[in-house]
Amino acid sequence: MKITCQRDLLSNAVNNASRAVMAKSNLPSLEGVLVKTDRDRIVITGYDLELGITTFVPAQVEQEGSVVLTARLFADMVRKMPGDTVSIYCDDKYLTQITSGSAEFVILGLPADEFPALPKIEKETSVTLPQNLLKGMISQTQFAIAVSDAKPVHTGSLFELSGNEITMVSVDGFRLAMRREKAQINENASFIVPGKTLGEIEKLLSDEDSPLSIFVSKKHIVFEIDHYSIISRLLEGEFLNYRDAIPPSASTSVVVNTKTFCDSIDRVSLIITDRMKSPIKAVFADDTVKILCTTALGKVNDAFSAQISGPAVEIGFNNKYLLDALKAAGCDEVKLELNGPLSPMKIVPLQNDSFLFLVLPVRIKNN
Repeated sequence: MKITCQRDLLSNAVNNASRAVMAKSNLPSLEGVLVKTDRDRIVITGYDLELGITTFVPAQVEQEGSVVLTARLFADMVRKMPGDTVSIYCDDKYLTQITSGSAEFVILGLPADEFPALPKIEKETSVTLPQNLLKGMISQTQFAIAVSDAKPVHTGSLFELSGNEITMVSVDGFRLAMRREKAQINENASFIVPGKTLGEIEKLLSDEDSPLSIFVSKKHIVFEIDHYSIISRLLEGEFLNYRDAIPPSASTSVVVNTKTFCDSIDRVSLIITDRMKSPIKAVFADDTVKILCTTALGKVNDAFSAQISGPAVEIGFNNKYLLDALKAAGCDEVKLELNGPLSPMKIVPLQNDSFLFLVLPVRIKNN
């Protein structure tokens, strides 16, 4: 193999493909990226047996071929090269010479047939979405994806395609995040995408409304974003029946300024540490929200005004869980819906039903 390409394009491609590479593996090929020629470009692939990222870089191909190169080393080499272009030459023993400007590296690669083959899927369901829409949906639901694998199915987000809507739901046992958007859906479908995959997808999505395509089979999903193709296994199992977890009505409704509420929680959280944990107590009454907390470090009280209708409520929360939900709202004001001290707090927008967050309360002593 003998090729020449732009350094910046190659560096970006290798870095992104490397996100799907295992840091350590008993199989050396899983710590590498596959580099192979394809007409007037090179195709770069990283794959850890669960997530695969493939992209391409335009190149001047003098001699076709393929090689597996250690991802981390290859990425660092290309990133630190002094020239604008990079030349790669690989001989029949996989000794690979990488040159740019005055710098030259020689490393030993592996044959391409040692690299695991990506799954071939039958694209049973497909949908096209604007990139900024999916990016917003991921960012507003990712905080509630479970990090513990006690129930592996909840380490991903549920996608529901129905009629002209796409719904994403994440739950972790303490919080629920739901995001709903209009979309052109050709058929109904439901599947669960791993949180790790969604995190990598979000990094590749733009803030523009350029389209991306999603293809789904029984066990895998493919996202095609610009010149990237990301394939991932789907999670199997029974996802929480989230509809039954959402309170149908509320006895107390509170309209708050999102930033004001976040700032108040931030101040109160100063006396909460990993060693000195304590729930915060929120009191909603008389158009005022009072936030209180006591730990071994001391005591703090804060208050701000809000529009409150319904009976007064005194309720406890984990400060981080509540703050994560408020920050994900992305709007100036939100509505809080409450049903007493032991029912989840529902956080919704004022104008529509595009998102819904639930945060479970924490029992406080006087409850």
